[in-house]
Amino acid sequence: MAVSRWTIDPAHTVVEFAVRHMMIATVKGTFSGIQGTIEADPEDLTTARAEVTIDVNSINTREPQRDEHLRSPDFFDAANHPTITFRSRSVTRTGEREYRMVGDLTIRGVTREVELRVTVAGQARDPWGNERFGFSVEGKINRKDFGLTWNTVLETGGVLVGDEVRINIDVEAVKQAA
Repeated sequence: MAVSRWTIDPAHTVVEFAVRHMMIATVKGTFSGIQGTIEADPEDLTTARAEVTIDVNSINTREPQRDEHLRSPDFFDAANHPTITFRSRSVTRTGEREYRMVGDLTIRGVTREVELRVTVAGQARDPWGNERFGFSVEGKINRKDFGLTWNTVLETGGVLVGDEVRINIDVEAVKQAA
């Protein structure tokens, strides 16, 4: 196959994150506002290039007050930094249907290199004749590396918000006409 352009289908893509809360539980949240393109040959993803933009205001942790706090200057500062972006730089095959993608993640105006694990789910044609491509992405970042440093010390020891953020993304992309 040749390299083709794919558009992320936001209705069939889930961007999820998880972070420790009070040292005893995990809070999960999602971002629904995702847009992006992938240029790739599904038979050889080592040639892939991806560019993704996430709307910070689309954050949802199922707790409106927490979501507002996350949008505030204490965390994402959505008024001044309304998007999170990712641009891939390299893709390496690590196994059958498994890849390592390295790219630049920008959160709150801070750009850092991140490494993500990509697992190919497959490719299929939908009932309307569109080619679709699915894959999962996993990774971890330290939120403090991106200027998200707000926290509070607990009376019982420890902190309210963990530093490590686990990222899980399930992507479905639609092939664009040549």
